Amino acid sequence: MKFYNREKELALLKKYENKSKKSAQMTFMLGRRRIGKTSLLNKSVQNSRSLYFFISKKSEPLLCEEFVNEIKDKLKVEVYGKLSSFKEVFGFLMDLSTKEHFTLIIDEFQEFNFINPAVYSEMQNIWDSKKNKSSINLLICGSVYSLLIELFENSKEPLFGRATARIHLQAFTIDTLKEILNDYYPEYTNEDLLAFYLVTGGVAKYVELLVEEECFTKESILDYVFAENSLFLDEGKNVLIEEFGKEYGNYFSILSLIASSKTSRVEMESILEKNIGGFLDRLEKDYSLIEKVKPIFSKPNSRSVKYRIKDNFLNFWFRFVYKYRGAVEIGNIKYLKNIVERDYNTYSGIILEKYFFNKIIQDRYYGTIGTYWERGNKNEIDIVALNETDNKIAFIEVKRNKDRINLEILKNKSSSIVNKFREYEIEYIGLSLDDM
Repeated sequence: MKFYNREKELALLKKYENKSKKSAQMTFMLGRRRIGKTSLLNKSVQNSRSLYFFISKKSEPLLCEEFVNEIKDKLKVEVYGKLSSFKEVFGFLMDLSTKEHFTLIIDEFQEFNFINPAVYSEMQNIWDSKKNKSSINLLICGSVYSLLIELFENSKEPLFGRATARIHLQAFTIDTLKEILNDYYPEYTNEDLLAFYLVTGGVAKYVELLVEEECFTKESILDYVFAENSLFLDEGKNVLIEEFGKEYGNYFSILSLIASSKTSRVEMESILEKNIGGFLDRLEKDYSLIEKVKPIFSKPNSRSVKYRIKDNFLNFWFRFVYKYRGAVEIGNIKYLKNIVERDYNTYSGIILEKYFFNKIIQDRYYGTIGTYWERGNKNEIDIVALNETDNKIAFIEVKRNKDRINLEILKNKSSSIVNKFREYEIEYIGLSLDDM
């Protein structure tokens, strides 16, 4: 698959590289697993002198032997003596960078936590003492989001405050997904686009897998996801177990409930019979996997709160694969696929709301966008969008089938909000599969 999107990130990385020619730069890149961090970093240094260090779980001397070979091969310099610790390798490179400019990419940086945690403080000492004379462009990324945040943004950690830039890599936009489908399967339907968005959520690796297998229709996408030995069946565990550690069972239970529309804390606690406030806070703030949703225009201290999973694929995985893991474990994938097909229209209708919500955000016309409901989940409105500059407010109902949209009901639901915006131009909009 060709390289898509990422123009802004590539421009930023080029800017930081140019700055590093005058003074050392340390950039760390965040993003969930499979989002394309490594591909992006390697793309950014295609025409530059660069080193790529992958931190695999092996002994430090073995790793350093690989790194020394990389230095000799890529930079064409002699390395005298045996550099058997990362402290020695990094010190050598920082000294070298006082004489010549190059980029160093360190991938899976969090793995030093298991190999030799002292590396972080050793790097800090070397960086602090040599950065003023250095012209190194240091790019760091990792696949365990929470650990990377901890290393660079916790004031108690040695590398706190050392990074000169941070990039948080996001999923492909809706427009990029359309571009990809148009390039590889121009006859795609809106149903196909919704399935492509529903399963991949714009995560680069999942998009690449479907493109390589030429799965562009709803049917072929679901067939591939639910094939025997499909990589997708274990993917939720592969992405998250290392993040959560030994408490993964509690987190998985909560995410499964949210994916199954049990989205209030009260609902979840009544099912799990335990206080989950701490788990919800960590899922939101430490892992960036869920987000709070409040009715638009509600007060900051409003207790009317729902939770939703930010990632499309993980929401899909917890809703179907994890929830019915018993069928997966005994290999009854056909049973699981039948459940997906049974519930697909209802589930994809929820994702269609998210699709339009994100599309409206990306169009950048409205300044405030949200959802709305009143106590007891009454008068729910899928999307409310406000433009205070042009004095416009839009109320939007989303349905898969346009024939099920009733704008009169939408007007009644929105009456309490309209009363507060009498000077505004009011618009009532229905959006369906036809409008994708």
